[in-house]
Parts: sequence; structure tokens; C-alpha cells
Amino acid sequence: MSNDLIRMSAVDLIAGYRTGKISPVEATRAVLDRIHAVNDKINAFMIIDDEGAMASARESEARWVKGAPKGLLDGVPTTIKDLLLTKGWPTLKGSLTVDPAGPWDEDAPAVARLREHGAVFLGKTTTPEVGWKGLTESALSGITRNPWNLGKTPGGSSGGASAALAADMGPLAVGSDGGGSIRIPSAFAGVFGLKANYGRVPVYPESAMRNLSHVGPMTRSVADAALMLNVLAEPDQRDHTALPYQAIDFTKGLDDGIAGLRVAFSPDLGYAKVDPEVARIVAAAAAVFTDLGAVVEQRDPGFENPKAIFKTHWWVGSAGAFAHMPEETKAKLEPELAQIVAEGQELSALDYVRAMEGRTALWLQLRDFFQEVDLLLTPALAVPAFDVGRLQPPGSPVDDTFWMDWTPFSYPFNLCQQPACSIPCGFTEDGLPVGLQIVADNFREDLVLRAAKAFEAARPMDRRPDL
Repeated sequence: MSNDLIRMSAVDLIAGYRTGKISPVEATRAVLDRIHAVNDKINAFMIIDDEGAMASARESEARWVKGAPKGLLDGVPTTIKDLLLTKGWPTLKGSLTVDPAGPWDEDAPAVARLREHGAVFLGKTTTPEVGWKGLTESALSGITRNPWNLGKTPGGSSGGASAALAADMGPLAVGSDGGGSIRIPSAFAGVFGLKANYGRVPVYPESAMRNLSHVGPMTRSVADAALMLNVLAEPDQRDHTALPYQAIDFTKGLDDGIAGLRVAFSPDLGYAKVDPEVARIVAAAAAVFTDLGAVVEQRDPGFENPKAIFKTHWWVGSAGAFAHMPEETKAKLEPELAQIVAEGQELSALDYVRAMEGRTALWLQLRDFFQEVDLLLTPALAVPAFDVGRLQPPGSPVDDTFWMDWTPFSYPFNLCQQPACSIPCGFTEDGLPVGLQIVADNFREDLVLRAAKAFEAARPMDRRPDL
């Protein structure tokens, strides 16, 4: 029974709670037992709160017995990335520069909404220092490992979240994405991750990367992500950049299929170098969309690599966040991040304005592109998961410690803020997951979710990591 419980989706757990066949206490206890059985191998958690989780589960069970659940996710075990403020728990952001003393008396909007809907918080998942890189290792938390191969990275910066999901340590996770940090680890760990349109999920405090950064759901199924997004998208007055709340039910229309949709498949966006095995697996996945009735053509969006534009935004954001630190505190930053901060301080206001102009031009180009197609398919990543302890996969430029060369498909859609997901689409010969990225025009999460659900039904995930 416990194995069944740890593998159940949030949707199925709630159905079981409603009929009384399953209790939140049973489900939470099973997941906590799983965490204590396998987390030492993976290191996905900064905090594991058995006492708090079980207390929340008992409260949830009492509500279900009365037929009065608190919200859409009442009693569902959930993890929170350690970049999001969570009342009562330290939010250390994977960094030695954060004072653990707090006070920790406030929830970020996503956390507040989940708490209001009765989610059971299991703990906080690991992140690299302030989420700066595409893998999850830090001096504070150590190395987080991929459940499919413990010698490989689960990606980052939401790598603790993706590893926990893949290892059945909870069905729901909150991630954040400032350049791919939901989609990168989702692809490497073989789970589903959605970066909703910017502003759909309120954020507070504002990220150092400002309007590049999104918060969103990471799950093992598309239906769970849609349900979770209903909760995360509820309003919060602390985010002045959030979209007006529309009370969209993202679970509606999930099974409507994609027959007749116009789909562009771009194997490399016109400029990326992609591992041949990844390219083959993703091309086969794109062909499934034809089988599902979509009109698929191989077509690039037509823009040049926006790496320089993105890099300027990222470097300036990093300088703004950390340049003010006392030197003794700044000395605790990882050397590569400290170098980014130093280089960001050398950029001028004119450099930043030019990058903003380039971003606007890219945005307009993509808006035009999405007048002609409904969806864009790309690889989620250019490479499969690589060894832990490395900043880059083999063959990367030796003078570049940043992560843009092996994540060329993610950051353009942070610059332009479109909804985008990574969904598992196959495995390498070494048994490592590969992700397919699905992108839609601004504000069309419904299309991304519909397409992902149709693909999931046609190509369900049929493996689990052996731990």
C-alpha cells in the first residue's frame, strides 16, 4: 500500500480522500518513510519536517472526514524550493551569505496559496547558491544527485525538487525559473515542469533577475501541474507585476487534444549544437504530434542566439543583488558567482538599455511567429544529464563557466516570458531521461498543457528509477 501511495498523483490522492479510501495521514506517512529511505542517496532536501507534515496531515484528515476540505490540494504532500520564503522555516537559498536566524515569519505568495489550500508541506528542497546555475550543488547543501544515475546531476536550479519528484518523495513541488531552472531539472530527472507566463504566478520578494524569473509547478503528471497552477495563480497584492487575476481553471480542456493545431518543430532554434542522441529522441517525439492530428512543420523561429542579451540582464541582476554586500560577506559567494557580480558591476546603463532593446526586438519577432503557429517544439536541453561536480558537460567552452551553451532552448523564453514546459519524451541508451520543450504564445498556458497532456497520453512515462 505504501508503494502505491508514494506513486499516486495529487489528482488520485484527492479522489481517494474524497471517497475515504485513502487518508492524508497514510499518504504523508508513506512519503516521509520514502524520504527517509532514499534521501541520503540523493540529498534533495534542506529541511524535512516530519512533525509539521504529520500535524498538517491530521488536520487535513479531520476536514475530509467532515466532508469539508480546505481547498484544492488539501492533504497533498508538497515540497518547497529553498528560494521561496516559508513561514517557520529558514530560507537559506543555498548560500553561506544568508543568516539562518531569520526571522522567518512570512510566506511567499506561492507558499501562502498552497497553505491556504491545505497542502501538506514536507520540507524545503535544495538549490544551488541563490539559484545561479543549472545544476544543484553548493557549499551549504552539498551535491544533489539524479535518481536515474547517482553519478549524474538532476539539473538546477530546482534540482532538489526534480530529484524528489523522480524518487517518489512527494507528488507536488514548487520550482522557480529565471533561465530554465524549472525546465532544466525537469528534463534531466524525467518529470513535468511548467514555466507559466510571467506574472501568472505572483512572486514576492522580487527576484534579483526581476522579470526573467517565474515560479511554477513541478509534478509527475500534466493534470497535477494544471491543478497546482490553479492554486499558484491566485492573486497576491505584494506582486505589482502580476497579471490581473482571471480565475482560469487550467484543468478544463486538458483532454481536448491538439488535432488541427499548427506546430513548428525546431531541432536547434537555428543555432544550437545538440547531442545526436538527444536530437534523435526529440525528433521522434515531435513526430507523435503528427499522429495526434496536429499540422507539424520543421521551422525555426528565425531569431539569432540571444545569449548576449540574456547575459547582460543576468549579470546586471546579479550585481544589483550582491554588489552592496560587505566584502567579508561577499567573500562567501561561490567564486564563479562572485566573478559574475564583479563583471556585472562593469556594465554601463547604456549596455543595459541596449540589452533591453534587443529583448524587445526578440519579443516582437516571437509574437509575430506565434501568429503563424500555435506551438513550438524544441529539445528541452542540448545534452543529457552529466556528471556531478562539473559546471559544464564535456565539450563545453573552457572559458565559460555559465550554463547557456548547454541550455540554449530555455532562456529565450524567459526573455520573452512565454509559457513553456518540459515533458519526458524518452531515454538515452544509458537510461537517462530526455525532455521535450513545448512553447506557446504569451498567456496561452492552456495550449501548452493541452499539448503536453495529449503527448503524455500517447507516450506515457513507463519507467521509474531503481533506488
